[in-house]
Amino acid sequence: MKKWSFVLVIVILGVIVAFVFQITGLWKTMSHQELEKSIEILDVETKWVKKIYIPWPPKLTLVPAISFRVKNISDKPMRYVYFNANFKFRGDRENLGDSFLAAIRGDPVMPGETSDPILLKSNYGAEGKNVASFKTNPQWKVAVVEIFAKSQGSQYIKLGNWQISRKIDFKEPEPVGPEKKEEEKK
Repeated sequence: MKKWSFVLVIVILGVIVAFVFQITGLWKTMSHQELEKSIEILDVETKWVKKIYIPWPPKLTLVPAISFRVKNISDKPMRYVYFNANFKFRGDRENLGDSFLAAIRGDPVMPGETSDPILLKSNYGAEGKNVASFKTNPQWKVAVVEIFAKSQGSQYIKLGNWQISRKIDFKEPEPVGPEKKEEEKK
């Protein structure tokens, strides 16, 4: 008798949890068609950002990045949206790098609202000695990014392609020591 009452309690608790999840929308998932109709990409900015900087011996690794905001153009809250970016040099078949981010998680983006800025940056990039070595390098290739989005229970949808600008979002620190004194004399 105790065995059956324990099973009955577990079943009742399971039904209550399922009911609460259904009412709060935690179990409701979006199809990829619904997700595609819900997202508008705003404020896109592409750039190169610092991954590694070592002043001596000089080494600077820059990676391509894209930042954007998402506007919810549907009539339902948007929650649990994951973004995946594939970076590559134009004309190359292989990816330069990628980025995966669960950007919209706990707090949903309500209908008509816009998300906080989302930054996706490649895990691989280009290496040089300093910012000037990138700006003057004639072999600096054009990079592109392809962005995908996915919600719980949906397939990935393609949001678009963007070319990475040559803007470098990194400023080298001012030199210190004897090098700075020599620059001040000039």
